[in-house]
Amino acid sequence: MSEGIDEPDRPEARAGEGRDLFSKFDDLIAMREGLLSTGQEDPFNLVMEKVLSPTRAICNGRDTILLGTYNYMGMTFDEDVIAAGKQALEDYGSGTTGSRVLNGTYSGHKACEEALKEFYGMGHAMVFSTGYQANLGIISTIAGKGDYIVLDIDSHASIWDGCAMGNAEVVPFKHNDIEAMDKRLGRIPEGAGKLVVLEGVYSMLGDIAPLKEMIAVAKKHGAMVLVDEAHSMGFIGEHGRGVAEDQGCLDDVDFVIGTFSKSVGTVGGFCVSNHPKFEIMRLVCRPYVFTASLPPSVVATAATSIRKLMHGSNKRAHLWENSKRLHQGLTGLGFELGTKEPQSAIVAVIMPDLERGAAMWEALLKEGLYVNLARPPATPANMTLLRCSLCAEHSAEEVETILGMFERAGKAVGIV
Repeated sequence: MSEGIDEPDRPEARAGEGRDLFSKFDDLIAMREGLLSTGQEDPFNLVMEKVLSPTRAICNGRDTILLGTYNYMGMTFDEDVIAAGKQALEDYGSGTTGSRVLNGTYSGHKACEEALKEFYGMGHAMVFSTGYQANLGIISTIAGKGDYIVLDIDSHASIWDGCAMGNAEVVPFKHNDIEAMDKRLGRIPEGAGKLVVLEGVYSMLGDIAPLKEMIAVAKKHGAMVLVDEAHSMGFIGEHGRGVAEDQGCLDDVDFVIGTFSKSVGTVGGFCVSNHPKFEIMRLVCRPYVFTASLPPSVVATAATSIRKLMHGSNKRAHLWENSKRLHQGLTGLGFELGTKEPQSAIVAVIMPDLERGAAMWEALLKEGLYVNLARPPATPANMTLLRCSLCAEHSAEEVETILGMFERAGKAVGIV
């Protein structure tokens, strides 16, 4: 800095200077500071010092039951999965340092895609470095300027970002409203490219979509259909293929998007499809072409996990038992839940407001239970939620312990 020129002591812009680009976040900064000023533990800065199992960890110094990890099938500590990852790390090293279209395709990446094709019974599979990138890449590539995307208003951020990146015309409709979707499709100009984007399970409330009816409407209008099964893959459906399989309409889906960071228990994303031209996506999909590929150890764990999930019927049955018991127990205690009946492995508990929601989150953490605190604007209707995601490795006894924790925390905070 030149001598004699004073640095301003406040972020407001001086004459001739641009606006502080962080000012758009001022409301959120104030809300966060307001929560933490009371001594509240930061719900968005939890540290797991040690992970003990798929259902327990040391969090902020406490032995804690995990009820907010999306580790639905508990595969993170599976012996075969870990062994496959260790072997790949030994054989191939720590990373590929390259894109899939250059030096970043190893035999493990192809093996992982073969496992996905077998799991879904589809002809094509494409693995991405994250689930977010899978939606970003597939949606932005297949629907561009002049095309139309009709999507549920409660769609995940990665879906909205894929729409924006592709620059297609975006036509949202009311959540799970078949009639509204039908009307939106009916207004699209004749001959335009149309893509309908749906989710099997919506992660905020844990509710499922009426895919069978919605896909029939989409096909009536000549639209292609993409279904994100991130929160249902591995668990819902006879073979764990998701809500589309469970409702008997998987064959009518053009693209299934999923992630490895939920039931598969690692990281990555994918798209499977039977479209005869699908392989061209490897050359035209920018989030695939311009991203380093997953490390060999990661795709090895993913492939092993996927193949084991094909035979996971006992785990799926136990997870359903856990979901039903938690939903029934929380309802009986007087909590308001996101769904009237259990529809998935997600049980969302609706809080009166953010302040009491944060207080309830902290009370549960002090009891030894971790759940997700979800807040506006990410939530439907500006709700504050405590999202519980159950695991197939939670024992029946752990579920009863969890209910006791909710009862004590709810009474302490004055919610029940």
